[in-house]
Amino acid sequence: MSVPPCRLSSFNNTRCAMNGYFTFHTAGEIVFGQGVAERTGQIARRLGLARVLIVTDKRLTDAGILEAAAVPLNAAGVALHVFDGGQAEPPTTLATQCAEDARGFAPDGVLGLGGGSNLDLAKIAAVLLAHGGEPSDYFGSDRVPGPVLPLIAVPTTAGTGSEVSGSAVLSDEVNQIKVSTLSNHLRPAAAIVDPELTRTCPAQVTADSGIDALTHAIEAYTAVDNAELVPKLPSDSEPPYYGAHPLGDALAEKAIALVGKHLATAVREPDNMQAREGMALAATLAGMAFSNCGVALVHALEYPLGAAVHCSHGAGNGLLLPYVMEFNRPQRTARLARVAELLGESTAGRSEADAARRAVDRVVSLRREIGIPHQLRELGAREDQLETFAAKAHTITRLMDINPRRASEQDLLEILRAAY
Repeated sequence: MSVPPCRLSSFNNTRCAMNGYFTFHTAGEIVFGQGVAERTGQIARRLGLARVLIVTDKRLTDAGILEAAAVPLNAAGVALHVFDGGQAEPPTTLATQCAEDARGFAPDGVLGLGGGSNLDLAKIAAVLLAHGGEPSDYFGSDRVPGPVLPLIAVPTTAGTGSEVSGSAVLSDEVNQIKVSTLSNHLRPAAAIVDPELTRTCPAQVTADSGIDALTHAIEAYTAVDNAELVPKLPSDSEPPYYGAHPLGDALAEKAIALVGKHLATAVREPDNMQAREGMALAATLAGMAFSNCGVALVHALEYPLGAAVHCSHGAGNGLLLPYVMEFNRPQRTARLARVAELLGESTAGRSEADAARRAVDRVVSLRREIGIPHQLRELGAREDQLETFAAKAHTITRLMDINPRRASEQDLLEILRAAY
């Protein structure tokens, strides 16, 4: 029997005779549905865990949401240590503090409970507890040397997709920029997505996180084509993203449609569990899409913006999204026309170019409807900061390379000026 000359899972200098290839990773297990948080103890035991560090924040502790994870774990005989010092856009020093706080407890697993910030904090704590060092040792792509402590992710917001992604974002306070650690070792062993846990999420957090999910889905869907990106991928390490491909497209399309149908309702009617469930599913699907296909200019621009003005990641992304869509529109006309349809816009009888414009307009109107700011100055940004934001964003090559339209530093500055 002959052996093919190239295996798709190899990252060597031999390339298969095809236009493109991709791999796909997600959480080891996804448990989705109302009430599934009750299975947390059962899942921890199935993973062989006996001593679990819970990473959360005081708001969730005070609101009683910690009990949703802690009670089933206790019932299953799992010993717990709680670190509830989580905060929005956590600094690198907090990850170090979290790991040090837990070392004496010697956990054999980590459970992140909360929004994306808590889940990301849990991921870096799991790295430090397994491998030591400082968070900065692992910044960038594929620098985590091996498996981390098994992770269970229990999101309480519908937005970041961190429950299925291999990335964790912290704030570098010294350099005034958000920094990412990307590794498939960071993908949780189990994602427990219970829409009931989002019921108490405040309206603004629902809006910010929801438009974050939309940003993830649109950036994944409009990313550079997989076949165009593949020849540029590194040959000696696993790349963080593979560009737009059919599996990512399917996930992103469903996520966009769910956001268009449910986000505004979830913001207006917090007890509407159909809307809450739709957004929880949208966030997870978008997380699966972007963490394999990639995100691009919106995220590149938001990293220095968010670090400087301390806005939520979702608010920054949501504000910038339509401006970046407009920049990319000439290169992604057909895909943006499809986005318009997925968001519920009627495109019958319209040209593809007109339909693509409708996609941008629809995101602007949705942004207005749910209370996302429209101008950078509303977030506290100053005009004299824009050049610095553009310069810092332009250095984030892993994101710049995913954008379908090549952008210069001057292009980024013009986008920021339009958004200002």
